[in-house]
Amino acid sequence: MKAIILAGGFGTRLRPISCSRPKTLFPIINKPLLEGIFERLSENNITEAIMAVNSLTEFYIKKQKIKKYGLKIRYSIDPPKKPLGTAGPIKKAEKLIGKTDSFLVLNGDIFADVKYKEIIETHKEKKALATIVLKKVKDPSRYGSVEITKDNRIKQFIEKPKKGLAPTNLINAGIYVLNSKVLQYIEKNRPVSMEREIFPKLVEEKNLFGHCMQGLWIDIGKPAEYLEANKILLEIYYKNKKNKKHKTKNYVAIDTGVKIGAKTIIGPYTVLGKKVSIGKFVQISKSVILPDSEIQDGTKICESIIGEGVFIGKNVRIGRGCIIGDYAKIRDNVSLPEGAKVCPGKEINENILKTNIVC
Repeated sequence: MKAIILAGGFGTRLRPISCSRPKTLFPIINKPLLEGIFERLSENNITEAIMAVNSLTEFYIKKQKIKKYGLKIRYSIDPPKKPLGTAGPIKKAEKLIGKTDSFLVLNGDIFADVKYKEIIETHKEKKALATIVLKKVKDPSRYGSVEITKDNRIKQFIEKPKKGLAPTNLINAGIYVLNSKVLQYIEKNRPVSMEREIFPKLVEEKNLFGHCMQGLWIDIGKPAEYLEANKILLEIYYKNKKNKKHKTKNYVAIDTGVKIGAKTIIGPYTVLGKKVSIGKFVQISKSVILPDSEIQDGTKICESIIGEGVFIGKNVRIGRGCIIGDYAKIRDNVSLPEGAKVCPGKEINENILKTNIVC
């Protein structure tokens, strides 16, 4: 069986970190999200992954050279300046999908610990045209909310219902198996929404089924969610492999080549990428620091995302929810307020007083 990975989005809510990498390459405990997807696909006997992406995302993925776990990787490129929605890219990849009874579709910005084999089996047993993985969440208003019958047939599908109006807390988890006949429902060469156009048609025809999952499922679409994903997985990671360095507290992941100065406190819930250099008397908590960044003496960072190759000077204060783009420079004694965002390559020499994007 083949899998199509939808990864053509622009990650606007994760800017400026997403200005220089697609969401699917965001590191989760120092491993690109896409690499984890490849690993799970391989474990479930999927042999080929088709990346439905824009040309820039294709460039970044190939540049990263992530481990493929034996998968054959092919690319279907969205037309420039003309996003095709959530169903259009599937139609565009029709030739790559080839003659097959069914195929797997995944959103490339979702971390999900699921067994694809079980979903495929459910799909075949029900003889469905489409089978969606369903997950219970607290707030279904951001997703597609569904109501199912006792035999897991979906009888109602509402995309992004208003708060309080969702039929249930079961949502479309962004993973589904499609029969090749579904391709006939998708028009060529125009943006098509799987959630607003195709799934409702399948509901009317009683050909849409659900498969409820119990495992870990995390949408990393927002900065807080990205940090939460790392936090949850750090807890799992730490149960299996404790970091015994005296400079760290619990729930810390440290990649290779990292340097940490004296009297520095790292953690809790902090991830340090490769070759990160940290000075003395630094405090970092609930944050992700991408590779090759340098953080000098006396700096404090909390609940923030620091991009690749960032330089942060001495005695800097970075407030909660800050995002610092790749190769930015924050000079000595600068303070950033809560929620500030600094674009890639930008140099900050003085305090920022208001929460805004500095480019």
